[in-house]
Amino acid sequence: MERLEIRVVEIRGKCPVFRSGDKIVIDGPTINLEETDALCTHALASLLPYIVALRKGIKPKELGLGRGEKAYVQCLDPGPPYTDGGTVIFEITVVRDEAEKSLAGCERGN
Repeated sequence: MERLEIRVVEIRGKCPVFRSGDKIVIDGPTINLEETDALCTHALASLLPYIVALRKGIKPKELGLGRGEKAYVQCLDPGPPYTDGGTVIFEITVVRDEAEKSLAGCERGN
């Protein structure tokens, strides 16, 4: 099962929900609420289209979301001068499950 760690790397304007460094953790199809610092419906709307694709192994570059192994997505709230809020930039990292890493190593050895 793929695990996604989504971190707040930048806030432009004022966000009433997130602080820099906050994270959202996705384990398989679920949001791990114990490890998630905050959650916002505006942010979730921005992230949802990419969560399944990244979990299934599609690279951020193929999605147009990054140049390396990390994807970058922006919150829907544009912030000033359009709203009183602020937009948040998220960095998404795919973390492979330890059991999968072990299994992949065994398969290569055959």
